[in-house]
Amino acid sequence: MLDGVGIRFAKGQVVTPARFNQVLKKATGTPHAEMINEIVLRTQAQAEYAPDNIGHFGLALRRYCHFTSPIRRYSDLVVHRALIDGCGLGEGGLGRGQLDLAAVGEHVSMTERRAADAERDAVDRFTALYLADRVGAVFAGRINGVTRFGLFVTLNETGADGLVPVSTLGGDRFVHDETRHVLRGRRTRRVFRLGDPVEVMLMEANPVTGGMIFRLVDEVAARHGPAQGRGRRPAGKGRQHRHR
Repeated sequence: MLDGVGIRFAKGQVVTPARFNQVLKKATGTPHAEMINEIVLRTQAQAEYAPDNIGHFGLALRRYCHFTSPIRRYSDLVVHRALIDGCGLGEGGLGRGQLDLAAVGEHVSMTERRAADAERDAVDRFTALYLADRVGAVFAGRINGVTRFGLFVTLNETGADGLVPVSTLGGDRFVHDETRHVLRGRRTRRVFRLGDPVEVMLMEANPVTGGMIFRLVDEVAARHGPAQGRGRRPAGKGRQHRHR
C-alpha cells in the first residue's frame, strides 16, 4: 500500500515502532496522512491478556503489565491479587495454583472485545436514529474501508459509518485490490482509496440495525441532476424513502 503513495517500506526489515513512526512522519501533511495512520493501526495485532509477558509493541517495552483500578476491570483485579501474593501482603491474593491464568486471560480478552462490539453497535443504532430524518442530506466524509462490494465511509460531522454499494458506482466494473485498499474501475480507471475524502448523500438509515446506505454525490448528480444542498432532500425523495 505504501508503494502506491511513494513511501518506501522494505518488507524484509524487522518491523519496530520506530519504523512505523518514520512512516507516520513521512506521511504528515500529505493527502494520505489519515489513511496511513489508519493502516498502521489496523496492521498491528489486537491486544490480549495472557500470563506470559510478551511485552508491548506500541510502547516498545519488552516487559509490560497494565493495571488501573480493581473496580474497573477483572483483569486489573487479577493483577492486584497477584501482587498481594507476590509481595506477601496478606489476604486477598490469588491463592497459588487455584486459578488458571491462561484461561482467565483468554476469557477476559473475549469479554473485552464483546463489550467493545456492543458499544459500537449501540453507537451505530443511536447515530442511525439521529440521522434518520436527514435522508437526502449531503455530508462530507472519508473512505475508511474498501471491499469488493463497496466503500465504507465515515462522516466528518458525526463519525457515523455507512456503505456506498459498488452497484451505485456508475456502470463500470471495479476490481478490488485488497493489498493496496483500492477499488479500480476497469473501463474508467477511476480509483477509490482508503482515506480519500468524499461527499455522500444519505439514502437510508435503519435505527434497528444501525446500518446506513450512502451514494456518492457525483453519482447522484449523474442520475438525478445536481444535489439540492446540504440537509435538504432532493426532489422526489420524501420521508417514506427511508422505510423502503
